[in-house]
Amino acid sequence: MAAGASSRMGHPKASLSLTDRTDTFLTRLVRTLQAARMPEVVVVSVAHDAEILRLLLPRDPRVRIVRNADWPQGQLTSLHAALRLSSRTTRDEDVEAVLMTLVDVPLVSPATVSAVVGAWRRTRAPIVRPARGDAHGHPVVFDRAIFAELLNADPAVGAKAVVRAHRDDILDLPIEDEGAFLDVDTADEYQALRHRLAGEAAPASVQRP
Repeated sequence: MAAGASSRMGHPKASLSLTDRTDTFLTRLVRTLQAARMPEVVVVSVAHDAEILRLLLPRDPRVRIVRNADWPQGQLTSLHAALRLSSRTTRDEDVEAVLMTLVDVPLVSPATVSAVVGAWRRTRAPIVRPARGDAHGHPVVFDRAIFAELLNADPAVGAKAVVRAHRDDILDLPIEDEGAFLDVDTADEYQALRHRLAGEAAPASVQRP
């Protein structure tokens, strides 16, 4: 999901580079999902469509872009856009689940994606998510059994109401991958990440607490 305003960052996160101009938040995530053998990737965008198109050229037929005009109403509307796209273009019974992640979490590993999907396939839990202590990360799998609940949920509340309704059935999968929990929201956090990826020590003023 890459349809937010990136107001705290001050720049569209999708196009921010990690190591070079070809390695951005968005392209890294797309490569990660494909390395984990996800059959299709849907990028939910809004205000920066032209930039996202540029990042994803040449286009891969396994990657689709959907615009979410309702993004000011909340993050859940991006998940709605992806679910509705799938229902329009794919037989409903073919869509077993959706794996959702945020453009804010660019360093999740392919191994984590595979582990989360594998745990869902073994258990068919309605929700599967990475967990480390009390922290919950990304990506998150939502089983098709709760698609209707997600689509009917109030965007102002988000998916939290659906998650709470299924709290006894959620599978929190123990994951040690720091990238699954590293949410990059601000310019300081981004600079700290760039320093780390470059093998440099981040200045104390920009290190995450």
